[in-house]
Amino acid sequence: MKVAVEILTGTLFYIEVGNDATVADLKKEIGAQQKLPQDRLILFLDNKQTRLISEDQGDGATLVDCGVRDGSHIYLFFDPVDLDESSDHSWPHYSCLEQASLSNRGQKGEGI
Repeated sequence: MKVAVEILTGTLFYIEVGNDATVADLKKEIGAQQKLPQDRLILFLDNKQTRLISEDQGDGATLVDCGVRDGSHIYLFFDPVDLDESSDHSWPHYSCLEQASLSNRGQKGEGI
């Protein structure tokens, strides 16, 4: 199965995995192809519900069980790096969805 993966920056690329591939397999392929840390990848399936892939079943679930089909469009987000207690917390920290919203507003020329 071949799926389209889109990063928040607008970068679109394609990943091909077997029909019995798991979420973990897809993350591994994305990590290898794009040189990204696969343990920080968050995947959302673009379908009528736009839902988190593996939210209920975990990374061991097959892509088919998560609703992914050949030609599916997947949005790629990143889990933020954990900051230890001694870090400077003056820098604003946003969830992945808040980051996407801020990024989209900035691309449309709207103020943040």
